[in-house]
Amino acid sequence: ESHFGASEEHELETVGKKAWDNPVYNGSPSTSLKIQTIYNPKSVLENPYENFDNVGDPLPYQEEQSKAVNGKTSPFLKCCFYIFRGIRVSSLYPTGLWGTTLTENTAENRELYVKTTLRELLVYVVFLVDICLLTYGMTSSSAYYYTKVMSELFLQSSSDGRISFQSIGSMADFWVYAQGPLLDNLYWTKWYNNESLAAHSTQSYIYYENLLLGVPRMRQLKVKNNSCVVHDDFREEISGCYDVYSEDKEERVSFGPINGTAWRYHSEEELGGSSHWGRLTSYSGGGYYIDLKLTREESAEALQVLKEKLWLDRGTRVVFIDFSVYNANINLFCVLRLVVEFPATGGAIPSWQIRTVKLIRYVSAWDFFIVACEIVFCVFIFYYMVEETLELRIHKLQYFTSIWNILDVVVILLSIVAIGFHIFRTIEVNRLLGELLKHPNTYADFEFLAFWQTQYNNMNAVNLFFAWIKIFKYISFNKTMTQLSSTLARCAKDILGFAIMFFIVFFAYAQLGYLLFGTQVENFSTFVKCIFTQFRIILGDFDYNSIDNANRVLGPIYFVTYVFFVFFVLLNMFLAIINDTYSEVKEELSSQKDELQLSDILKQSYNRTLMRLKLKKERISDVQKALQNGTKELDFEDFKNSLKELGHADHEIRAAFSRFDKDGNHILDEEEQQHMKHDLEAKRVALNTEIENLGKSYGDNNLDENLTYMEARNNHTNKASWVSEEEFQVLLQRVLQLELSINSIGSKIDAVVSKLDVPERRKLKKKDLVANP
Repeated sequence: ESHFGASEEHELETVGKKAWDNPVYNGSPSTSLKIQTIYNPKSVLENPYENFDNVGDPLPYQEEQSKAVNGKTSPFLKCCFYIFRGIRVSSLYPTGLWGTTLTENTAENRELYVKTTLRELLVYVVFLVDICLLTYGMTSSSAYYYTKVMSELFLQSSSDGRISFQSIGSMADFWVYAQGPLLDNLYWTKWYNNESLAAHSTQSYIYYENLLLGVPRMRQLKVKNNSCVVHDDFREEISGCYDVYSEDKEERVSFGPINGTAWRYHSEEELGGSSHWGRLTSYSGGGYYIDLKLTREESAEALQVLKEKLWLDRGTRVVFIDFSVYNANINLFCVLRLVVEFPATGGAIPSWQIRTVKLIRYVSAWDFFIVACEIVFCVFIFYYMVEETLELRIHKLQYFTSIWNILDVVVILLSIVAIGFHIFRTIEVNRLLGELLKHPNTYADFEFLAFWQTQYNNMNAVNLFFAWIKIFKYISFNKTMTQLSSTLARCAKDILGFAIMFFIVFFAYAQLGYLLFGTQVENFSTFVKCIFTQFRIILGDFDYNSIDNANRVLGPIYFVTYVFFVFFVLLNMFLAIINDTYSEVKEELSSQKDELQLSDILKQSYNRTLMRLKLKKERISDVQKALQNGTKELDFEDFKNSLKELGHADHEIRAAFSRFDKDGNHILDEEEQQHMKHDLEAKRVALNTEIENLGKSYGDNNLDENLTYMEARNNHTNKASWVSEEEFQVLLQRVLQLELSINSIGSKIDAVVSKLDVPERRKLKKKDLVANP
């Protein structure tokens, strides 16, 4: 069947044999042009203007739409019109604004596939740079040192040799710390020479720089008495039983003097709190609380009352100390939570949570630059939402069969959630700061915002990770880049079978380690810790002495057998599966026929750029020849006749003449001719420089090969043998498409033959194995 429609055949007949008289093709088409594409007459019939590089006139229907929009429409509506027109064009014509490899017919057109992928990659790189700026713009290099300073002050320091927070081991130690180092570190109202920090304020400035926001809060959770069962043999000696903490066993009745919030229970909803995941278990956000005072003396008096009234007792399971500080120098909030858990076994287990976050965003010039990046980010998210919608519309549920498409959706969803939280965070911070300014002696609850800001940062980190991994989607057209994905895809079944075998052995050893060493070695105290400890042993990070001390007989046996079976046997089996599959993939890729690569596209772009520069230079030289007639006045007709003999079109001649004909009398006087000569000479020098630089960057050999067209044209003197530039472009596209259609068919045949050879080679191997057992 012929690939040409009626209009194309008529066009070729009209042009005739003059196409082969062009100096580029003296004989048959050159085989050095390696542009791999498939001729598609439908696209030419739908939009024939795509074949012309220099056509600047819009299509008729575009002119009518543009006039209708530009008539009486606001700029916003114009913008919306062009966006929706781009979406509509992308849905009807694959080469629109949102054209991708999934919306275009690139299955049989390698050049279109590479070009589309390259365009997608360039757009995505801009998006990736923008999201990197956003993510790193939300962090601060001072955050680590801010956290370090606060942790050293409240966790490690102790005045006069008293107990530090990390060394708390009982309720008595807790009261010593709370009435001593805690109050000393919270209330900084004087300089080291006893001068007041603030002349008209009693607010605390920790380390003279960090403002204590509001007042600290101390809160405890208790469990009910008789929440567990005491054995009959011990009921006379043990009067009460307080179980480990759980929310259903939490004490909710008032106790003690019942004259303040410290003695009355408040629910999580009343306090506006949230649950906390401690060392032992998870705790609710309610409980019994007391807000300390603005001065150290008043806070010390309140704590002394609590101690004397036995605020902490056998039922106490955890105490929280919450407060927040703000450093205006670096615009960072530090939200601290000191936690002391009192397990049912007795004693105390201290832990802490320090979150350094940036809640006030727009202060410095860098912050306003980030605002611009945020706007660009929103534009990109809208762009990708439309792109994914168009792809989903075309491919329906089959769209989700590709892991890259699922990754696209995940990145977009995470980005939308990030935008929503960013708006919520800004509104909530303004509300909290407003309330704090109105009531400076109340507790500033920034814990909720700090928690979600931390989750927001974690989500952005995961989103950025996925965004970087997504680059593999756009570079997979290169054979080298496909080795990783091809290897993993091919060995997936083998790895799955190996994983089942591996985890049977792995979990068997985890159970053994937990039961043998769980009561004596911290790394084996829970089953989850056992799993991570065994992964660490594989990587060479282990404490053999603790295992040996826990069980001097079974400890060494456990360790030696685990290292042998898991490290030496199973791990090497896993590496062998990956290595064999990689060798097969590499061998197949090396045997495949080379297809159009990115380097070929760049080479073609270089060739086209060089040809256009030489064409411009030649046109300038032709105009200069027309001016070298020695007359003081040059008539338009003489100018036109001189250039037409050199093969230039009427519209080009008219445009060049009218540019310098200032008075519009169709005659160039001596001054206008001099102006034209100077302008043309400057352009000629600039083009020569550009061509030289282009040739140096690409190589002299390639430069000589790509100048054959201009040399042939300079040597050509027969005017009748020339075709117009438009005709040449059309014929060039037709010939290349025909030539490379044949090449594509040949490559497919080669691929089929190579696939047929694989079973034959396998049969021969089997025969050899049978013959030589």
